[in-house]
Amino acid sequence: MAQVARVRKGALALPEVEEGTHFGMVAFAVRGKNFVSLTEDEQHVLIHVPTDVVESTVVEHPDAEPLVRMGTTIGVSLPLASLDVRLLDRLLLQGWEAAAPKRLVAERAPATAAARTMGLPAVGRPAATALGLAGITSLEKVAEHTEEELLALHGVGPKAVRILREAMAAGGLAFRAR
Repeated sequence: MAQVARVRKGALALPEVEEGTHFGMVAFAVRGKNFVSLTEDEQHVLIHVPTDVVESTVVEHPDAEPLVRMGTTIGVSLPLASLDVRLLDRLLLQGWEAAAPKRLVAERAPATAAARTMGLPAVGRPAATALGLAGITSLEKVAEHTEEELLALHGVGPKAVRILREAMAAGGLAFRAR
């Protein structure tokens, strides 16, 4: 299933994430703390996120349900068949940030800030983070890659590529040919 592969790719793209199992389900953890898993039938993704994120996700996505354990809301359950990739990416990041040690989250922040301040246009936080983590901090470095390579980075979507393309064209640059 393509969505299962997308969950795997998105989770493993985050720093120090490892794949394993939890109660017989495929699960992903950062430094031993699970933050996302797939149901045994791989029809739903279960993401541990803060309560406010659960509430907004349930409002935003009609098929989302709170994930409750022993009377406490611990995350959100979403059916993979109707899951929007951008929502998935956002929830994976929020789940990772909630599970990862604060120091690791703070270490990740400079890559985002670097991407925003080193000559790149405003492409959005997920794309800026992905570019910064990949060491792509200027339009000249963007030009060393193909559009497909950038789209393969977790967090970089068609809108970010369009913004980068327009900024590069204004500066006389272009993506590397395939």
